[in-house]
Amino acid sequence: MDATTKTLRCVVVTPEKAVLDTSAEMVVVPMFDGELGVLPGRQPLIGRLGFGELRTIQGKTTQRYFIDGGFVQVRGDVVTLLTARAVPAEELNAAAAQAALQEALRPVPTAAEEGERFKAQQRARAQLRILNRLGRLGDVAPPGH
Repeated sequence: MDATTKTLRCVVVTPEKAVLDTSAEMVVVPMFDGELGVLPGRQPLIGRLGFGELRTIQGKTTQRYFIDGGFVQVRGDVVTLLTARAVPAEELNAAAAQAALQEALRPVPTAAEEGERFKAQQRARAQLRILNRLGRLGDVAPPGH
């Protein structure tokens, strides 16, 4: 790595298209067990993504995306996310996320459905957390209510 490098390249790819390809001073990635902050010069890494918020920070500008699980690779100041779905935070809908959470909280008859409901709860809660950080929940109850 060149010691003068001050930015990262962040690339987000879904099965349909490349959603994002941008430069950033810092990238914060939603891992399955927390968040990972990446700065230029980070050692290589491959990890499992969770449902949550991707943040790219360049100066005073922060871009936010909902990430729907997948995998991340950090290599040579390039952060690549492979995910089923990536949605810009401003396109998230609080009422739809709250309705999805309520549906996912309903009891299910089989263990197989239980796992899918748990994932649906995680997705909806992650979207609501992002909306809450943006101050866009309005009259919708925040996660956990």
